Amino acid sequence: MNVVGDLLARDRRSREVALVTDDGGERTYHDLITNAYKAANVLRYLGAREGATVAVPAETSLHATLAFLGGARLGACVRFDPDAGLAAGDRVVVVPVDRETESVPPPGTNLAAFGGPPERPETTYWEQELWSENPGTPPSSVGPDDPVVRAPDRDVEHAALLDAARSVVREHGIGPESRVVVRTTLSDPGAVAAGVVAPLLVGGTVVLVGPGADEATAARGEFAVLDGSGDVPEPQQIRPPAIPP
Repeated sequence: MNVVGDLLARDRRSREVALVTDDGGERTYHDLITNAYKAANVLRYLGAREGATVAVPAETSLHATLAFLGGARLGACVRFDPDAGLAAGDRVVVVPVDRETESVPPPGTNLAAFGGPPERPETTYWEQELWSENPGTPPSSVGPDDPVVRAPDRDVEHAALLDAARSVVREHGIGPESRVVVRTTLSDPGAVAAGVVAPLLVGGTVVLVGPGADEATAARGEFAVLDGSGDVPEPQQIRPPAIPP
């Protein structure tokens, strides 16, 4: 695999569980890949393409993850910070619906909201468009040296993000049966590599929990990705790797 979009190859669609949401819902590889294609098509309709930037929430959620995968598939660069995306005039900004009214896009920026119907007619209702969108994969000519994550201090290329994910897989022995629980936000590109890309790379399962989850009720796994030390139920902890420039 050379780019993040290779995680979404059609022949990887299976009935194995790819992702568990914070409410315990499961998505198979078939579901996740098909819906990531749909997300890419929604983003393309809103103007995202190679060289554009898409801003999504850093908090773990199904729709932020789909927007990341869909944007990466298109060749767009994904920023895990909607406020910074609005300030920078990113092409598309995706927010939870409870933040729609406070999110005022500048000219040239399209706003999409998930979690319910938005108040403003010019805001795209993310789920409505997503579930009705074409499930076919959009065309793309993205390469390994193209940026895929926009951090505050620099851009991270596809190759660097995948290399960081491979290092996590090797160091921790993550495999197809592994469940990697994300107990932090995705604001750090290393957390994206360890918590999302690494398990998907080897056919494992991403478990979206986020920081501060109730350990008694939250979905669990073999590995926990977190920024600092903490008392978590997973036997192995993964610190987000540093990604060299």
